[in-house]
Amino acid sequence: MPIIKSAKKRTRVAAKASARNSKTKRGLKSALKSLHSAIKGGKKTDAELKKAHSAIDRAAKKNVIHKNKAARKKSQAAKAAKAAASTTKKSTTAKKPAAKKPATKKAAPKKK
Repeated sequence: MPIIKSAKKRTRVAAKASARNSKTKRGLKSALKSLHSAIKGGKKTDAELKKAHSAIDRAAKKNVIHKNKAARKKSQAAKAAKAAASTTKKSTTAKKPAAKKPATKKAAPKKK
């Protein structure tokens, strides 16, 4: 245990910061896990992606993770959500063939 007054205070401050950081990390991990489970489940990922981006930004703002890591995680999450959305759309919706428009006749030029 520290003896000096400032060292005691640093211990208290560090404990508070550690609790704050662990809460932020836990929120980040749960948001990313829910996004990945939505992707694997074939559900809509828009809301989950928004929550994940928010959690990543919050963690970067509080210096829990580095800003470059935050950018990388956001990019990876968006890429995974986009890939999942494109595979679900292709498999569930069938495209109708394009209907051909009837050819229009050109009007005869006016004679002078």
